[in-house]
Amino acid sequence: MTIPDSEKLGFIINGIQQYTPKEVFQLCKQGAILVDVREEFMTYFKKIDIENIILLPLSELQAQYQSLSHDIHYIFADATGLRSKEAIEFLKDKGFTNISNMAGGLVEWESDLLPLNINTKEKLSGSCMCQIKPRTK
Repeated sequence: MTIPDSEKLGFIINGIQQYTPKEVFQLCKQGAILVDVREEFMTYFKKIDIENIILLPLSELQAQYQSLSHDIHYIFADATGLRSKEAIEFLKDKGFTNISNMAGGLVEWESDLLPLNINTKEKLSGSCMCQIKPRTK
């Protein structure tokens, strides 16, 4: 499936089509599917809140990529846009061509004030990474 005007949007970095979160939001309204490749536990606090989204953690992609259709435009996302690039490179090697990346990931999505589901009970706290734990009251 080709999304109207998708070739007029975004930019290319190292051969990978990139879209801004605002562009992704519009493309998903037109039928593209956003694929969140964060691990499930990473989605407990914040999730992108749109209809056309699936969770397919990068750790499960190799085992489940065959469930993806070559006819659908998939846009891959993660927290910042780096792990989603790994997913795209893997899928390109498997013959997928209708795939792209959401530049900036969830960080930029939130910065652009796009729909987000936030579960404050899952917010983490701590003074350094080694002490991150669920927030206590």
